[in-house]
Amino acid sequence: MAALLAGMGSGAAMRGAGTAAANPIWNALFQAWVPEIFAPLPDPPEHTDAIVIGSGFGAAVTALRLAEAGVSNTVLERGSRWPNDPNREIFTGDDLPDGRGFWHRTSFTGVTKVPMTFADFGGVLDVTEFGGIDVWRGAAVGGGSIVFTGAMVAPPKHLFDTVFGGIADYDELDRVYYPRVRDMLRLSPMPADIYNSAPFTHSRVWDRQVRAAGYQPVPNDSIFNWDVLRAELAGASRASATASRSNLGNSNGAKFDLNQNYLRYAEATGRTGIFPGHRVDSIGQDGSGKYVVSVTKLAPTGQILGTRTLTCNRLFLGAGSVGTSELLVRAQATGTLPNLNEHIGDGWGTNGDVVLARSVSEPTTTGGGVPSASRILDESGVPLTLENWYVPGIPVDTLAIASLGMVLDPTRARFGYDRARNTVGLNWPRATQDHVIAACRTVDRRIASLSNSSVDYSPIGYDANAAFTAHPLGGAVFGRATDVNGRVHGHPGLYVMDGAGIPGSTATVNPSLTITALAERNIEAIIRAGR
Repeated sequence: MAALLAGMGSGAAMRGAGTAAANPIWNALFQAWVPEIFAPLPDPPEHTDAIVIGSGFGAAVTALRLAEAGVSNTVLERGSRWPNDPNREIFTGDDLPDGRGFWHRTSFTGVTKVPMTFADFGGVLDVTEFGGIDVWRGAAVGGGSIVFTGAMVAPPKHLFDTVFGGIADYDELDRVYYPRVRDMLRLSPMPADIYNSAPFTHSRVWDRQVRAAGYQPVPNDSIFNWDVLRAELAGASRASATASRSNLGNSNGAKFDLNQNYLRYAEATGRTGIFPGHRVDSIGQDGSGKYVVSVTKLAPTGQILGTRTLTCNRLFLGAGSVGTSELLVRAQATGTLPNLNEHIGDGWGTNGDVVLARSVSEPTTTGGGVPSASRILDESGVPLTLENWYVPGIPVDTLAIASLGMVLDPTRARFGYDRARNTVGLNWPRATQDHVIAACRTVDRRIASLSNSSVDYSPIGYDANAAFTAHPLGGAVFGRATDVNGRVHGHPGLYVMDGAGIPGSTATVNPSLTITALAERNIEAIIRAGR
């Protein structure tokens, strides 16, 4: 089922900073707990050869490779640059979160199904509400690498080819770019000592259940630093990745996030400047051909510290599927980038995300281990992957085993522009979400029936009663809105470098590895060609 859906009006995204009155008591607490993010923010240069918008996987690759090629670049990130500490609570927990957890919102309903309220603040997870779907995305230096669960998996070739249709050569990715990313991010499967520890009892039970149903679980490569988890287990670090904390960050740096590799290496060249607290509001091109970037400088509290217009010769969009698509759709609608083609805003999908839980026939002890140990692929119906997951925010035995499902769903939506409110949004069909949930439930129930799991839990997720995705993809698809290497049609020197270029799905697996590998491939081609 394919759908071409324009979304405006009530489907428009909720945007902006400081959406509720600041709470001075909470702000004082946040400043005491994490003073680093309250330090004065530096100002980016007025003109740079290249500007990179965003600091997630695609943007971080872009900044490093440009710097290595001798190209000075400015990285603009709306969120804060959070530190790590083995003993301090830098990030909040998602069991009882405070404002450090969410990007300028004041309420959220988690897996406990108990609504939680907290002070408005510039936290690390943006939950953007569109018609029919909530989208989770990072709002911090490091982007999604701060708030994801760390699994970085290559898709099956035959499924990749059905989705990408010649946009990228799987064999080339498998030979060159997937290995490059694995090396840069030190990816590896879960070691035996971690897998056999108490917090990962749920992983071992999950594997036994799927084996009883006739599946062979496949180990997942992960970005987690296993030595930090060992320190947690030994009591040498505050518990985090072994205590159901990930979606709102790991305070001790348990994830080998982009601040510890690509972004750090880029800064070390002396040619990359990273500027947190700078939200990009619009992009355009002036009469001389320079790109014009309008930015708002924000304090973590949401206070507006100033606005500026920056220029560059080349502009690289890495603000994530939603952020990059918003900028392009607005630029097309308002005429600041008049030569964008008809594919801008199109091809958006959710990667078929579903979260499920089934009961267990044995205790899982703490159940708090975050990294995903394994996955299964089922092609008996619509192709889908179930991935071993943890129960977010509940580091106790819930008598439930969680799975993240990713379904090969062909539905695509289109971003639209609401001129009256200057917002960009979309609508996602409820029938599609019902379809992907049903597909995952069929497999999950089969596993439950063959492994003596008697209770069927409803899908669980951070917005307990609404559809969500943590893997938004598309909106400026490679080979359509751009050429196959991300060069935007109609505007030389403008590039898409992130998940906006992927056609709605990474073929039943987590997108981060493929986004990063494609960014490596694309920036290499751009630098080699000199444009």
